[in-house]
Amino acid sequence: MQAELTIIRLGRQGEGVASLGDRPVYIPYALTGEKVIADIEGERGVIRQLLEPSPHRTDPFCKHFGACGGCSLQHLQKEEYVHWKHGVVASTLRREGISTDIRPLVPAHGEGRRRATLHGRATGSGFNAARSHKVHPLDACPLFAPALAAAPAIADAAFAAVGDCDVTLTETASGIDCAIKAHKHAQGARLVPLVEKFGLSRITLNAETIVTRDQPEMVIGAARVPLPPGSFLQPTALGEETLASLVGEALGKAKSIADLFCGIGPFALRLASHAKVHGYDNDPAAVAALKDAVRKTQAIKPVTAEIRDLMREPLTAGELSAYDGVVFDPPRAGAEAQAHQLAKSIVPKVVAVSCDPVTFARDARILVAGGYRFESATPVDQFAWSAHVETVGVFRR
Repeated sequence: MQAELTIIRLGRQGEGVASLGDRPVYIPYALTGEKVIADIEGERGVIRQLLEPSPHRTDPFCKHFGACGGCSLQHLQKEEYVHWKHGVVASTLRREGISTDIRPLVPAHGEGRRRATLHGRATGSGFNAARSHKVHPLDACPLFAPALAAAPAIADAAFAAVGDCDVTLTETASGIDCAIKAHKHAQGARLVPLVEKFGLSRITLNAETIVTRDQPEMVIGAARVPLPPGSFLQPTALGEETLASLVGEALGKAKSIADLFCGIGPFALRLASHAKVHGYDNDPAAVAALKDAVRKTQAIKPVTAEIRDLMREPLTAGELSAYDGVVFDPPRAGAEAQAHQLAKSIVPKVVAVSCDPVTFARDARILVAGGYRFESATPVDQFAWSAHVETVGVFRR
């Protein structure tokens, strides 16, 4: 059906929200206050005619915007974009009945995305198209760090070698790491020429190393950490540095810190400049990489790490009593089980880092209910012009 609608607000994914009768309709690329004619199917709509544009509407800077699904808000002026993204965190916390000092949004795009996953297909390599599982071909992405300028060409070459594939490219201190997922019968030998052609440091195929020119390493504080294939990494270098700085500032003079969901150590290795740190993560390769970096790094406090699935086996309140500071940075699903144990603990200071406002608010509510004072929340924007936002929350017993 087709209807004329007035957009009343922006939703959590950056789409315009209108009312049709007693139900909401979500219309991508529409802005608050705009009047549109939209084709509607279920709860989704597509703009067919923009009748009254918002004064905050602006021209997108990327020619792929609207077709590529990577960005959702390039049509919104910067000041309003910042206000909206800050509001996502604020409104989500309000819905959980939580109040705190919500600090200004910290921009953390820096030089751009240092990691990206493109889909190599016969029709061209790129990201998923907007609201589709089909791939929208890219020739370039203005949000990539300069080192990833050749990313679409690398993904095209990977497709030519092994067929349909997903190509994760990461800027490291040793060059570009290229991790490819393809069908199980793909011939890895056909990928070897890509190392010289594109100056890659390593190519892996389905987690198996095909060729290594230089071991990919990440510089974290005073350490150089060997990057396991496919290991989690913050998308921008400035984003990682910003989150780590906020965590370090919040934990202050803590001398014994637990780093939960520690990964390869972006927090642990920086905190170790002044504190003893013990890390926990369920990724054996990440834990091994962190340990390897610690063995080779001088002038830091002791850093230890162990493999533990904190979703199924969270640190108990008793185990947590050994620490005077805790930082946890879980996957998008949050850390509900671990938050319940923290809520029972005597840890003086807890810092929560999250990429999902909803699960962040849920975990924050658990800590507050357990007697923690929620001192502040800082939104961090490293996924520029998307609906994603990081949050750093500080809690004091």
